[in-house]
Amino acid sequence: MKSTILITGVGKRAGLAMAKHFLDMDVAVIGTFRSDRAELDELRKRGARLVACDFYQQDQVDAVLASLRDELPALRALIHNASDWIPESSGEAPASLIDKMLRVHVSVPYQFNIALTPALLAHAEAGEPADIIHLSDYVAEKGSKKHIAYAASKAALNNLTLSFAAQLAPQVKVNAIAPALLRFNDGDDEAYKKKAVNKALLPWEGGFDTLNHSVDFLLHNRYITGRILPLDGGRHLK
Repeated sequence: MKSTILITGVGKRAGLAMAKHFLDMDVAVIGTFRSDRAELDELRKRGARLVACDFYQQDQVDAVLASLRDELPALRALIHNASDWIPESSGEAPASLIDKMLRVHVSVPYQFNIALTPALLAHAEAGEPADIIHLSDYVAEKGSKKHIAYAASKAALNNLTLSFAAQLAPQVKVNAIAPALLRFNDGDDEAYKKKAVNKALLPWEGGFDTLNHSVDFLLHNRYITGRILPLDGGRHLK
């Protein structure tokens, strides 16, 4: 029987790349998405089970978790990738903005972790490792002048990593990855790109392959838990 990995936010960028990576390795993938996209058709054709869920709607979160609890006898790993990146300059009311950032980056991962702990423990009982991986951000430790609520919510996600690691050891390892620049967005201009890469000692995009390598490292390393793995090209030394 194939191992199953659940990834939130597989509609684009890092989540999409991770889903393809695990499908390439013949791992069963369950992915959540907020908005359907053409890119998801490839995942469906390759056998991924995709579940629509708007994390800002608690009734949808409740329904998805109830379904997954009933249908998943065991789970190899839970990877929290779903994210939103709303700056203070967006015009969103401060109370709404902080609530949104905490919901998608803290509240929903917290609920998923608790709901799916039995499935993770069931996998671990077979003598194999089980994992939770939180996708955090470099700015969780540094802060951000333009994305204050976002940075604060990612810092809270880092704290969830510590608490769940302590609670679920030794059966389930819980770690986080904190990337800086992985891949530019379409439309980013050359001046912005040059400024961004020069913030690191390694002046280039990290790339989604680098993220996949880091996820594999955490999944297969039996002696690491409660850690936030930096993936920032040495920005802390600039």
